[in-house]
Amino acid sequence: MDRGTVGSANRGRLQVGVRTEGRSEIVTPVGELDHHTAELLREPLERALDEGRTRLVVDCSLLEFCDSTGLNVLLGARLKAEAAGGAVHLAGMQPVVARVFEITGAEAVFTVHDSLDAALASPLAD
Repeated sequence: MDRGTVGSANRGRLQVGVRTEGRSEIVTPVGELDHHTAELLREPLERALDEGRTRLVVDCSLLEFCDSTGLNVLLGARLKAEAAGGAVHLAGMQPVVARVFEITGAEAVFTVHDSLDAALASPLAD
């Protein structure tokens, strides 16, 4: 079975966009989040927290894959955000990514929204 680039060391498989909208820092990972690319997401999440932005919204609508390393990056950001009085909101997860959160039970510890607009409109745990 050809799995293409899954598991390869090609860091080009993940790009991360960051922008601020109101009180929210929006982080948008595009591609595959795994052991080889996780640092590309960890860095902007930690930078936002270090700069005092504790309401993080991760727009997962273009995230095609997430393994346990990627999940751990998000869990770590959640712990740091909550310790600072904030939260991590996840938005627009594709079914394959949502399944990882469902299987591991991680969906129960995140605020998950159907869309980025819903996450931005949410008054929860700001």
